[in-house]
Amino acid sequence: MDFTLDETQRDLRALAEGVLAKEATPERGGRPYDEKTWRAMTETGLADVCVPEEAGGAGQGAVEMAVVLREVGARAAPVPALGHLAGTLALARYGRAVEGLVTVAAQGSGRRFRSVPYAAQADHILIAADDGVHLARNPALTPEFTATGEPAATVAFERADRIADDPAPLRTLMRIAIAAQAGGVLAGALKLTTDHVKARRQFGRALAEFQAVTMQVADVYIASRALDVAMWAAAWGGDETDAAVAAFHVSEAFKALYTCQHLHGGLGLDVTYPLHRYFAQAKHLAHLLGGADAQLDLIGALAR
Repeated sequence: MDFTLDETQRDLRALAEGVLAKEATPERGGRPYDEKTWRAMTETGLADVCVPEEAGGAGQGAVEMAVVLREVGARAAPVPALGHLAGTLALARYGRAVEGLVTVAAQGSGRRFRSVPYAAQADHILIAADDGVHLARNPALTPEFTATGEPAATVAFERADRIADDPAPLRTLMRIAIAAQAGGVLAGALKLTTDHVKARRQFGRALAEFQAVTMQVADVYIASRALDVAMWAAAWGGDETDAAVAAFHVSEAFKALYTCQHLHGGLGLDVTYPLHRYFAQAKHLAHLLGGADAQLDLIGALAR
């Protein structure tokens, strides 16, 4: 399959890259929610790229969602793009459009869901429950701690508007969205690491000149490429199995962040250094998926 972006998608990537390069600066990286960057994404149309045209959006699909989220990850930007883009795309496919911030609850059962990103900030919570897809009405929220410090909550609800029977497509979209943002995170961390080993000198030589270092950087590059290939395959095809494979690679990519951390030495453990933001976001995204074993169980179940 050819994953080459068309002109519209390349323009979208350039727009997202430019907005995030300007707004999601390291100086604001310590904030748990970068409202200024999110406002810029809203004003430039990036937040509504998947909203139907008749509702004021661009009416784009999963590939365009992935393009934007990968750039969000590349800057480790603490914004609610993940749930909002996946949620608005799902609603568009269900023939619905809403105003305001959307997030998605995909982990849980019954009427209780955990690790819902930006639940307190959201105007609408789209829930992938076992008995269908619902929009929660007046849910109870219990704040949760996240690796990035970004807002999240456990959501409990009694009343909801049922909008679809099958939750699988929404869960698939969320896996693609998480994989796209994780792909950007790993790419950003890899760039930071390669720049570091080129500039850092030891024993009179740049670290990049040592074979052991270049081999470890190559391992991270391979993990990054593997995640990207799996993610784009899922985004282009929308297949549930492809999305589960991409989600599995997110957990594998998180392991590569340890290598990036190791190559930075003591600097890699400094929470004020930019690498920490990438490490924390990778951990958070892997947590949202429930880990590698959960994806392997799903892949096995789908193969039966």
